[in-house]
Amino acid sequence: MRAEIYPSLPGGCVEAPPSKSMAQRMIICAGLSRGEGSVERVDASEDVAAALECVRALGAEVRLEGGRALIRGADPVRAESAVLRCGNSAAVLRFFIPLCLLSGNEMRLEGGAALMRRPLTVYEEMCRERGLTLEKYDGGVRVKGRLAGGEYGLDGAVSSQFVSGLLFALPLTREKSIIKLRPPVESRAYIDMTLSALRESGIKARWVSETELETEGGQSYIPGERTVEGDWSNAAFFLALGARVTGLDENSLQGDRICAEYFRALDEGRPELDLSDCPDLGPVMFAYAAMRNGGVFTGTRRLRIKESDRGAAMAEELRKFGAEMRVDENRISVGCGISRPAQTLCGHGDHRVVMALSVLCASVGGVIDGAEAVGKSFPDFFRRLEEIGVRLRLREED
Repeated sequence: MRAEIYPSLPGGCVEAPPSKSMAQRMIICAGLSRGEGSVERVDASEDVAAALECVRALGAEVRLEGGRALIRGADPVRAESAVLRCGNSAAVLRFFIPLCLLSGNEMRLEGGAALMRRPLTVYEEMCRERGLTLEKYDGGVRVKGRLAGGEYGLDGAVSSQFVSGLLFALPLTREKSIIKLRPPVESRAYIDMTLSALRESGIKARWVSETELETEGGQSYIPGERTVEGDWSNAAFFLALGARVTGLDENSLQGDRICAEYFRALDEGRPELDLSDCPDLGPVMFAYAAMRNGGVFTGTRRLRIKESDRGAAMAEELRKFGAEMRVDENRISVGCGISRPAQTLCGHGDHRVVMALSVLCASVGGVIDGAEAVGKSFPDFFRRLEEIGVRLRLREED
């Protein structure tokens, strides 16, 4: 899909979409609960649909009523061999691998080519050390073996999704477990979001130090009625356009809530901002910096292993606007000053790159190819843009 966006004067008010990250966590907890519960404000994004599909594959019953998911959970320890369709969600793949290692039966987790290029080194090493099977094949991953509790050591600088995956599964093993993270611990906010979802479902798991988590074994998930809060990461694109966004919790555990503070800093000068706990803000921050005074961003190493190499992708596209961006090992510098690009922009198959480019185009105009990538996390993004006064036209690519 191609999005042609015209210079606009956006403003007004828009409601924040539900948090994809919290929705996925709540769906998993409901899918592991003994009894029926519900999750309110479930959107139609591809990543949320993948989480629903995977809890079904493990035996849960799922019924959708508008934006509400009614879920009767199942015990993954008793799950039969199954194929889990993960779409293109790295979070879903990483959350479910430990759960698929609870029954001892062979499980397959499949997804798109881009997903299967995302690293799984943490789990590969874990399985090798513990005599479990994790084998990649074209289009998927095969796992087999029975995960046990105990002590787990992980690199704290890798994706927090591996930590969350273990936190979902280890309470269902028989033994107490300790997860020791080698510092620095990045994306701590996402681990805290997982701990919050677990607590709501009756699971005891907690930080015992700055780098260690513990959970008891032999626990059970309790069903309940949960509501997904507003999403700061996707709201950031509207805040960047000067819109007022409702439905956001100022005290949210989401690390991306820092976006408002970062936007103010970029308005006032050329600050140095740390993205290590909020990597999803990278593309919109780079775009906003280019529209204002430029900026320097640290903690950017992990942007290479997202849906695209987000640093390289944004550098390539910002040059089309006339703004320079330097990408180093763990630091990105963004220049300022943009004009309408003469070339068509590329979305790089990345929802957040497409949305960041849309912010720039709303200022000076432009055409984005691959705009359908927004369906991964925010399928009605362009409709919402029109609600706040952004003029655009969508059409199929030639």
